[in-house]
Amino acid sequence: MLGLPYSTLSRSADVSEEKTIELSLEQTGDYEFRVRFDGSSIPDLTTDESSPLGGDAGPDPSRLLAAAVANCLSASLLFALRKFKNAPSTLKAKARASLARNEHGRWRVVRIAVELQLGDAAEALANLDRVMAQFEDFCIVTESVRQGVTVEVSVRDASGAVVHTG
Repeated sequence: MLGLPYSTLSRSADVSEEKTIELSLEQTGDYEFRVRFDGSSIPDLTTDESSPLGGDAGPDPSRLLAAAVANCLSASLLFALRKFKNAPSTLKAKARASLARNEHGRWRVVRIAVELQLGDAAEALANLDRVMAQFEDFCIVTESVRQGVTVEVSVRDASGAVVHTG
């Protein structure tokens, strides 16, 4: 659902339908790139590799991947809560990406753990069990990334009690 306005997404079950998102990158420094989100009014984004390779002028691709997963899960949780007529308080998220070397000695993102923090007590939210059962499935990015990277999700309510793990 993220990355495209909800109104542009089809509600049909036609799996042959396809959407396209376009962006352009241009090198502006050693490992620094300007990312343009073509066909949108989204401001350009500077990315860069972490030091010592890059200059830390912007997030590196691994950080962007973790941010995309956490953002998508947050928006999906918000969508699911509102679907059941909740008016949730501010959500927060924390993501941690774990990198490890593969059999060829190359660094890979092997796990992303996301902890979502509700701003409300669990008992103040209607149909929370149904929300928790479905919100991850709404997240395009997480469900796509899970094809190759382990994604662990936990949700805590305002008191810190765990209300979901996935």
